Amino acid sequence: MSVEGVDAKVVVAESRPDEVPPCIDQTESGRPACFHSTVQEVLFVLTATMATAMSSFLTGGNIVITSLVGEQLHMTNAEIAWISAASSLTGGAFLLFFGRLADMFGRRSLLIVSMGLYSLLSIATGFAPNALFLDAFNGLLGLCSAAAVPPAVGTLGFIYKKSSTRKNYAFACFSAGNPLGYVFGTVFSGVFTQVFGWRASYWYLAIAYGAFTILAVFTMPKDEQKIEKFGVDAVKRFDLLGAALIIIGIALFTSSLSLAGNAPQGWRTPYVPIFLVVGVLIIAAFLYWESHFATPLMPLYIWRDRDFSLLMAIVWLGFSAFPPASFWLALYMQRVQHLSPLLVAVHLLPQAIVGTITNIVAGLILHRVSNKLIMLVGAVCYTVSFLLLALQQLDSSYWAFIFPSLCLMVIGADLEFNVANMYVMSALPAHQQSIAGGIFQTLTRLAMTVGLGILTAVYNSVSLSLESAETPLKPYTAVFWAACGLSATSVCLVPFLTIETQGGKVVEKPGAVLPGREDTRKENELIVGLQ
Repeated sequence: MSVEGVDAKVVVAESRPDEVPPCIDQTESGRPACFHSTVQEVLFVLTATMATAMSSFLTGGNIVITSLVGEQLHMTNAEIAWISAASSLTGGAFLLFFGRLADMFGRRSLLIVSMGLYSLLSIATGFAPNALFLDAFNGLLGLCSAAAVPPAVGTLGFIYKKSSTRKNYAFACFSAGNPLGYVFGTVFSGVFTQVFGWRASYWYLAIAYGAFTILAVFTMPKDEQKIEKFGVDAVKRFDLLGAALIIIGIALFTSSLSLAGNAPQGWRTPYVPIFLVVGVLIIAAFLYWESHFATPLMPLYIWRDRDFSLLMAIVWLGFSAFPPASFWLALYMQRVQHLSPLLVAVHLLPQAIVGTITNIVAGLILHRVSNKLIMLVGAVCYTVSFLLLALQQLDSSYWAFIFPSLCLMVIGADLEFNVANMYVMSALPAHQQSIAGGIFQTLTRLAMTVGLGILTAVYNSVSLSLESAETPLKPYTAVFWAACGLSATSVCLVPFLTIETQGGKVVEKPGAVLPGREDTRKENELIVGLQ
């Protein structure tokens, strides 16, 4: 790793040897030794899955209640936009920060505290008296989700470091967190809003995550990785400058995309392009700093692995279309088809069912079927789903267009997330598993924000035309065509992948290093510390 421009020395005491921690040892049944029973293991995997789904549950729920909340709290379009934008901003900006925090100072306490705070803040958000309160507390909920994801991902990756069929099942469940959290968030929010009012869409989250906080206390294994002692040396290795750069850069970048659609003059509003350009420049400065700092927040060597970079690009393109297109589909159902929140939830229910089945199947085939083929199927499913939505007419049958589109959409998301999650957790050593999860989650949240900005710009530009006033479907059709274009681009990248199967039982040769992982061995051998 390059450390040019930094006075550094090799700190032998900080090296992480390659011996297998006791937590990773397996019982005769194949269960990690840190679990006393299979029930505890299953409950922990479910808890980790719910931790990764915190942001998705919130985003999906907010989509259903946006119109109703805006009316009752007398919110402007900009204030309505910030309901989702606030959580996306804080959730995306702080992931790498909390990933490093979890890897250095412990994962267990961070997960339990963040899930507990999420539950308490959800109660408070449900009592929001005005727009400012609602937007601010959605931002705090996003911050809690950013704190919960890295320790959940890191612990899962640390425990299931060994390749096994059991690992495939655990990761198949875990990979469902993001896509299915979004789907179930829309469904449950629609039901509770219809029966009890929009405030209940936050209170049910409080109840659910309160229960999972208790589960985490009893199922979350003790930290087995090397825990840093808080002090001057630890702070120096934390990469505070890198954390500040990525937080500010992502915050400005996502703010520009979120504000553009409702700014007084759209993209011509002065602060929108200024935020965008400054955000991009700060992110570029972050990357430059990471290439020179001794213990970077995000190790850049992982991007030299071609399959890793291609997988991230494919997932980025697909996920930049999936949640934004789902958002506009839900609005289409409410504004054009005039469906109630409950009926919107019912219409979206097939995604939850098909998504659950897809993850079960993925757990069974990841170690048997070429993962390159699985990624191709996922990318094609994405593309066909958006194509169906783009081709529908006002009088089209739900069963002929929207229903198959919903099914294909979630199949594409779940297949891609299963393959990518498994690969990402192998890209970094055991002591950096939370950072690995933070990198992946940061990219997916940025993808969602960028995609929503692009599709919103498309919708706004088309809706201003005279023809759209006569044909209300036209702006939505343009949005779905744009989503189709994004996912079709990802299909073109799949042939360049070389990834085969993942997981299953493998016999590793002593000293063997996976292709593209040579630098991972170096990271295990030594840690370079600042003087």
